[in-house]
Amino acid sequence: MSENLKITGIEIYKADIPFHEPFRIAIMEILCAQSVFVKIFTDKGIYGMGEANPYWRITGETQSINIAGAVDLAKLILGKDPLNIEERNKEMNKYLAFNSTIRSAFDMALYDIAGKAAGLPLYALLGGGKRSFWTDNTISIGEPEYVAKKAVDYKKQGFQAIKVKLGTTKELDVARIKSIRAAIGDKLPIRIDANQGWDFHTAVNTLKALEPFGIEYCEQPIAHWDYDNLRRVRESTTIAIMADESLFDHHDAYKLAVGGCCDYFNIKLAKSGGIHNALKINAIAEGAGIKCMVGCMTETRLGLSAAAHLVSARPNIQYADLDGYLFMKEDPIIGGAQYNIGEITITDTPGHGADVDPAFLKSCEMIAVK
Repeated sequence: MSENLKITGIEIYKADIPFHEPFRIAIMEILCAQSVFVKIFTDKGIYGMGEANPYWRITGETQSINIAGAVDLAKLILGKDPLNIEERNKEMNKYLAFNSTIRSAFDMALYDIAGKAAGLPLYALLGGGKRSFWTDNTISIGEPEYVAKKAVDYKKQGFQAIKVKLGTTKELDVARIKSIRAAIGDKLPIRIDANQGWDFHTAVNTLKALEPFGIEYCEQPIAHWDYDNLRRVRESTTIAIMADESLFDHHDAYKLAVGGCCDYFNIKLAKSGGIHNALKINAIAEGAGIKCMVGCMTETRLGLSAAAHLVSARPNIQYADLDGYLFMKEDPIIGGAQYNIGEITITDTPGHGADVDPAFLKSCEMIAVK
């Protein structure tokens, strides 16, 4: 079939979706989802959809950078076989080595095409099974009273775990968790994410102070490049450490595993460059005895659906942090993963099963490459 399928055109859409309220992490503030949708057409009437949602302080990309990169990537793969995902990724990785988020949108669309061409949902195309699972819901950085109120709200909604953004001062971060625990009790798991906000000493002192509060794990306590001190932080606390911004691709995964730097990996398609590299990361993790989480930026349910299929297909992925669309004022996606509070169920529709409402796409700026 691959000899008979050819990429005939790509449409690139600029999509801005407002949030209910600003989303703050230690290193940046996001006011809306600034996504880029990529639609890859083939000569057999099959098309694939992908999404890029850039976080400039993490991946070094903006929406404008992604749109410009998308035009170049579209020209690069035009006329070629969409089912040779290995070769298409090799080309894209060489051409835009550091633009992982926009590459992930193309990779996602190629896997969508492959699933549709095979008549298989993405989880089956990846050789995995179908399972439902839960995402946590995230509380952005705020005053202790605010985060406690949000935690109570999430508990009442029925979420099974709460993620809390930290990474400021020891005093404020400890006060936030104390306030939340006092409000929700001791049973609901709390996960924390410092987003590189602490230096080594602040990380150690803060995590030691938080040990009595039942923290499930801490994501990226210190700077992404500081592998040695990440290992030292891990050795200094009983709280499990999860690598996030330190982990982009399978090369990073290898270095983190060999260095004993963390207990868990956080795989994000926007960092890995897509599903193709994400599978390599999980394989290294599995070989090293490291469990994984699949996380997100603030993608719509399109990007989250592709990520959900990856979670379903790989049992080594123990956690999911796929709550990005819950922050948005509107949901422009048709089909795809379904959310019941925080429980995510994927469909058996071929590919990742998600598409963008045509009416919404009409309201977006579009560039076509043919």
